[in-house]
Parts: sequence; structure tokens; C-alpha cells
Amino acid sequence: MSTAGKVIKCKAAVMWEANKPFSIEEVEVAPPKAHELRVKIVATGICRSDDHVITGGLVMPFPIILGHEAAGIVESVGQGITSIQPGDKVIPLFLPYCGKCSSCLNANSNLCIKTDISSSAGLMPDGTSRFTCRGKAIHHFLGTSTFTEYTVLHETAVAKIDSAAPLEKVFLIGCGFSTGYGAAVQTAKVEPGSTCAVFGLGGVGLSVVMGCKAAGASRIIAVDINSDKFAKAKELGATDCVNPKDFKKPVHEVLLEMTSHGVDYSFEVVGLTETMISALACCHYNYGVSVIVGAPPAAQNITFDPMILFTGRTWKGCVFGGWKSKDSVPKLVADYMKKKFVLDPLITHRLPFTKINEGFDLLRTGKSIRTVLVF
Repeated sequence: MSTAGKVIKCKAAVMWEANKPFSIEEVEVAPPKAHELRVKIVATGICRSDDHVITGGLVMPFPIILGHEAAGIVESVGQGITSIQPGDKVIPLFLPYCGKCSSCLNANSNLCIKTDISSSAGLMPDGTSRFTCRGKAIHHFLGTSTFTEYTVLHETAVAKIDSAAPLEKVFLIGCGFSTGYGAAVQTAKVEPGSTCAVFGLGGVGLSVVMGCKAAGASRIIAVDINSDKFAKAKELGATDCVNPKDFKKPVHEVLLEMTSHGVDYSFEVVGLTETMISALACCHYNYGVSVIVGAPPAAQNITFDPMILFTGRTWKGCVFGGWKSKDSVPKLVADYMKKKFVLDPLITHRLPFTKINEGFDLLRTGKSIRTVLVF
């Protein structure tokens, strides 16, 4: 029996208010409007950015259905959609691609004006929601909302991928892998023979390590306060591992001593102002490049000595690894299918969707890299 054009009732993890567990609820998912599609989510990852919303570090309206790293199958399409059909495999794009704004038209840019990252409205582009629960409208997250059996996406926020791609692996290309790998190969443009430092060894940080290795870096220093992360970092390409807790002096001084004058490229993949400054300070005073990859905490400012930049350092930010999402995601999936990179080492836990709260506990206690939730 076709569900096209009808409201679908399904399970979703609703976050009613901050700092509370997810509540598994029956939600109503409206049919897609013009230029939208409804997708059955097959696999979704637990990313630190989702947790930032729960703790208030990333401010979004409640109640909300979180989740932004996923892969699924199109259930139905709204009017005006011709390039995607029901049954197609897709990856939702938290960073949309409209193809028309100044950012999409600039070859060196990827932050589409349609993104909800800065506005935090928590709604579809037309200003309304497609989710209802207990008679209340539920907010969307970054135009994706993947902690649900079905979601509705705007056509600018979805990429059609290879029909043979394993969704329980390539969901990582929707955020974690692409964000980290691209920070190294796209944003920093790491050069062969260079020295890199990566602060934070979660799924994104380890993907930065993989990107540095793929780019030919000769030395990759992995930095984390959890030494349990070091074995995996070395497996994926790290040459040195540093735990700041093992030293009395600031970690940037440790790295400066290890490298004589500082690293060529540093990456902050934690999302803390202190580590952002450490990462900047540990790169070479003149030609060093430091990239902020971790989502910065709300309402916190950075104070630093401008001499750090005056001597020539470059400080950059990067969202979704600098990739133009709609173009790049299918290509990255194709590269994965050609075995140009691996994703398996990043996926440490697999849980049924209803155990989402357990999955977040694994993230918060540092026991997981990526947990995939399956439906």
C-alpha cells in the first residue's frame, strides 16, 4: 500500500527540553511539499554536534528531532522534483547546496546561504515543520532531523548516491568523515612531507588524521586527553600521540619542542576555545595554518595576542570539510566504493535506534568513536 501523499506515523527520538534523555515517541510526518522529499532513514550516526544542542552549546529551539549524519531511501517526492525518485538511496545534507547564492557560485566556498547553522530557526525553508507529536509541532535540526524512521528534506539538502552503497557505512559521509577528511585535503590543503597536529580524536578528528595521511604528511601528531584513543589514531596514520595531561607545561609548548618551530598544519576538532588557541599557537609562527573544525561553543569569545597572527600564521574555519555538499557527497561515496579510503575503523558501535540514549552515553564517556543507529 502506497504511503505517498499521506501522513506517516512512525517512531522518532524527540528531545523535549535541554539536558534530558531522548524520548522515543510516535510522531506524524507530513507528506513532502513542492521541491521536498520524504526519506526512510536506514542508518544514522551519533555526532558530538547533536550533543551540543542537548547541553546548550549549540542553541536550537525545543522540542526538536536531532540527527544530521545519515543515509536512507526515498519514500516519496513532492512536486517539481525530477532528479530523484522513490527507491533512490540518498544522504541528507545538513549543509545544503542551492546552486544560486554567492557562496554556491564561488569556486572556493561551500557555506550555502540556505543553511540553518547560523539562523537556528529549526524549520523547513518555508518556515514550517513537517513533524507533529502529541499535537505539537516539533522543530527540525539543520534541515535534516535523522533520529526518526522518516524525515522530510528539501531538494537542496539531499544527495543521491550509488544504489550499491552500503548505507550502514556511507552515512559517515553525511558529516563526520567528510568534515575531517576535507579539513585536511580541501581546507588546509596539506602538502606531502609536512607536519600536522590534530587536537581531538573522535570520529571527525580521526578523519582529519586519515586526510593528512592521504595528503602525504610525514608526521601526524595526535592530541587527546583520552589515551584510549591513541591506538586507533596510530592505526589510521598518526605517527606521535600526545596527552596534555602527561605534561606540566601547556601543550602548544610541548608541540613546539617536538617540531623545533611548530607544525605546518594544526586542526582543532574539539570545539573548545582553549584548544583553538593551543592549536593556533603550536603551528609555525610564519607559515603555519590552523583550522577550526570543531563547532564552537555558543556565547564564548576568544582573547589572544594579535602578534600570533601578525607574524604570518593563517587561521581558518571549515564547515563540512569545505566540500560543496550536493556535488561532493556522491563523489566521496564513489571513492569509498573504489576503496580509496576506509570507514569501518570509525564505526565502533552498532545499536538499534531505540537505544539512542545508550549511544549518547558511549559518546559522553569517550568509549565510542561513532555509534551507528539502525532501524
